[in-house]
Amino acid sequence: MHAALILLALAAAPAPPEAFRIVPVDAVQWRKMNDLGVESAVIAGNPSQPGTYVIRVKFPPHVMDRPHRHSRDRHVTVLQGRWFAGTGTEFAPGKASALPAGSYMFHPAGGIHWDGSNSDDTVIVQIIGEGPVTSEDIDPSQPSWVKVPG
Repeated sequence: MHAALILLALAAAPAPPEAFRIVPVDAVQWRKMNDLGVESAVIAGNPSQPGTYVIRVKFPPHVMDRPHRHSRDRHVTVLQGRWFAGTGTEFAPGKASALPAGSYMFHPAGGIHWDGSNSDDTVIVQIIGEGPVTSEDIDPSQPSWVKVPG
């Protein structure tokens, strides 16, 4: 009986906390996403696997993505530059909201949006979400990324 109580207590015990992790800025591993110079980095987790993930996307000046949607909610914080974001199926960079560093935007699952750099700024955003997540271009006949006039 005593052994059964010990096993029951162990089964009910909370899981040990995760270890702290630090990713210094010089350890961020950027990977090229396309020929226009957009790069991404996985900071924690994996967007294609279950669980929380943290990624960063770096947009060179005057590069934006076209209207698309994601299968799950995403939380976006601007870390560097002025990030331009718009919603809906019409890609209209001149109508985008300019969000300076420190700004936040919530992307609901299935919400159609487009974003990037519509200025001379290199922009870095950090995205947090729950995986697995997928992305879908609204008009697959158009390129996913485009250089916008400056």
